[in-house]
Amino acid sequence: MPLSIEHRLADELKATQRQVVAAIALLDEGATVPFIARYRKEVTGGLDDTQLRTLEDRLGYLRELESRRAAIVESIESQGVMTDALRVQIIEADTKQRLEDLYLPYKPKRRTKAQIAREAGLGPLAEALLADPTLAPETEATRYLNTEAGIADTKAALDGARQILIEQFSENAALLDALRSLLNERGRIVSAVVEGKEAEGAKFRDWFDFSEPVGHIPSHRLLALLRGRNEGMLRLSIELPDPPPAGELGPCESLVARHAGIRDTGRAADRWLVETARWAWSVKIAVHLELELMNSLRERAEEEAIRVFAGNLKDLLLAAPAGPRVTIGLDPGLRTGVKVAVVDGTGKLIDTATIYPHEPRRDWDGAMAEIARLAKKHGADLIAIGNGTASRETDRLAAELIKRHPELKLTKVMVSEAGASVYSASALAAAEFPDLDVSLRGAASIGRRLQDPLAELVKIDPKSIGVGQYQHDINQTRLARMLDAVVEDCVNAVGVDVNTASAALLSRISGLNSTLANNIVAHRDSHGPFPDRRALKAVPRLGEKTFEQAAGFLRVIGGSNPLDASAVHPEAYPLVEKILADIQRDVGSIIGDSRTLKGLDTKRYADDRFGEPTVNDILAELDKPGRDPRPAFRTASFRDGVEKLSDLTEGMVLEGVVTNVTNFGAFVDIGVHQDGLVHISALSDTFVKDPRSVVKAGDVVPVKVLEVDLPRKRIALTMRLSDTPADARKRPERKPADRPKAAPRADRAPRKDDARGHGNMAAALAKALKK
Repeated sequence: MPLSIEHRLADELKATQRQVVAAIALLDEGATVPFIARYRKEVTGGLDDTQLRTLEDRLGYLRELESRRAAIVESIESQGVMTDALRVQIIEADTKQRLEDLYLPYKPKRRTKAQIAREAGLGPLAEALLADPTLAPETEATRYLNTEAGIADTKAALDGARQILIEQFSENAALLDALRSLLNERGRIVSAVVEGKEAEGAKFRDWFDFSEPVGHIPSHRLLALLRGRNEGMLRLSIELPDPPPAGELGPCESLVARHAGIRDTGRAADRWLVETARWAWSVKIAVHLELELMNSLRERAEEEAIRVFAGNLKDLLLAAPAGPRVTIGLDPGLRTGVKVAVVDGTGKLIDTATIYPHEPRRDWDGAMAEIARLAKKHGADLIAIGNGTASRETDRLAAELIKRHPELKLTKVMVSEAGASVYSASALAAAEFPDLDVSLRGAASIGRRLQDPLAELVKIDPKSIGVGQYQHDINQTRLARMLDAVVEDCVNAVGVDVNTASAALLSRISGLNSTLANNIVAHRDSHGPFPDRRALKAVPRLGEKTFEQAAGFLRVIGGSNPLDASAVHPEAYPLVEKILADIQRDVGSIIGDSRTLKGLDTKRYADDRFGEPTVNDILAELDKPGRDPRPAFRTASFRDGVEKLSDLTEGMVLEGVVTNVTNFGAFVDIGVHQDGLVHISALSDTFVKDPRSVVKAGDVVPVKVLEVDLPRKRIALTMRLSDTPADARKRPERKPADRPKAAPRADRAPRKDDARGHGNMAAALAKALKK
């Protein structure tokens, strides 16, 4: 008997069936992953958010599988051709691909050459020759001539019989499975330049003559190949090594022959049958399986790329916040000036200006005086400088300002402005700053990013933040779903102040959506700050179920109940009161009393509703209420005098900020307007399988310059500070996609696929891969 959905999920998650059943029930009731992971630990046996996200994703797939299985059974039964053996195979099929293979012979299709041949009465001829190869094909075919059906001679009869056998072989589920395994184990993906595209496709020259085993090609290399194919510069194919001598069957053709029981022993029909096996592979099965395998490889590569993007996004969203400090945001520019925006500790815009310290006006002193005036007027602590055009020049301005005016006690920080232009021109920014110039909106956003990266970055489409690899080439629906889940998990892990959070941030809270988030903000604007969590129930359309899902992640700072500023859920307040009554303390005095809290026996307070995991969580919250899971704020210091590529020299040791982590290494901003690459082999003195195990986006790291390629604007870096440029030149040649190259631009528009055909098979591949 096949495993149930619950049993399969339990096996995959290394969990018990009871845990899976409980989690599925909660999801079906409308509970969110953050809520289940944080507040239903007893119910699920402690499944964490990663396990729950996997369960949620796989549950959807397996339910679709069951739905498709039922539809296939119904279709085959309606045709009256269902057998007990076939039913068992369908029931035991554990993937959609296996199901479709079994359904293939029974799937309604347009009239094929094989079907026409059967209608002409050639089925018995095909069966006879396959069953008895001693029969002479030409002689046997004369018995099936039928001029009315278009079978005027033996050639037409044998061609029709061959079409029947080819279709029969190509719809054999066991054969397809064996061929798939062979291609996966021994196949190689081969790329070559399209004739005449050598100059136009120069950026793909590393792939003009390339080959790698199907089972070993990493996701970033495959996506690079697919991009070259989609732009019409490369031809891709899947081939087996060591092609056979002319006239002999290749491995795949031999497999077709073996499955059909075909052997060439010199009998009358053997050569005809062998040729039929060859045709079955080359004309029918090869194209189908190559398309399928290429799609499968693409899907795997996309899943890996999405995983990388999601991991980087999580690191960026959970980067250290500078906190509620008055901040001056600078959006650097040359001719149009540097845009200045001052935001208070809550992120509210309180002042703006435009200064012109650079070419062509070069009002250096005037610009410095204006920033000093704004800093003094508003009591600013921080200067956030966008890392785009003229950023290092503006950074130098801020450095001189700090030196001239030490009494202001300012700190300057370079901030990634990836996606800032997308936000500035968005409807959200227009609604937030209706009377503000687009560039000044960007300066405000840069300042807020320093205060709280999470609160500001949630306003931007995650794909525009630019911390992925080939994000414009992959399944956008799947990518968006995964990135939305990451944002949701991050926002709920941190929690938000319901009295200061934007609607964009509130909409990411468990149980809320954009409508409810806007209703919360509107209620707050009309009635003033929420005094406690219970007051949220007065918000229009925020019912009990929504309150249950959201309340624990919404904080009311300085409200009437200190617990409202913590992650303790209101449903657990009675448990807190029980603990307080037992130790004869009030909530205000127990908060932060680590010694008392750590001395409590959790088993004493656990019951059927709130088990030990919840009691432990509550005591941890009372110890450090509303604790932020993000790291402490820290900044990188770019070296003075190193502002452009030509300022770099081999062997130079610098401090930088990790901007992006890929499967082949990490990109690091060292302040020269071009990120350098630390290849995976240069991340550590020990072997590194996953770069994210060593670094993550936002990390401040020391690096050494190994190589600077000015014409191609590439910088090779190492985190192994004992490395020398000479060591780097001694290393074996890296694979093409692993060579240092520019980090992806965050605001780059998606590439358009240009799948120009190069033969029928290439056209079919292009069409299939674009789906």
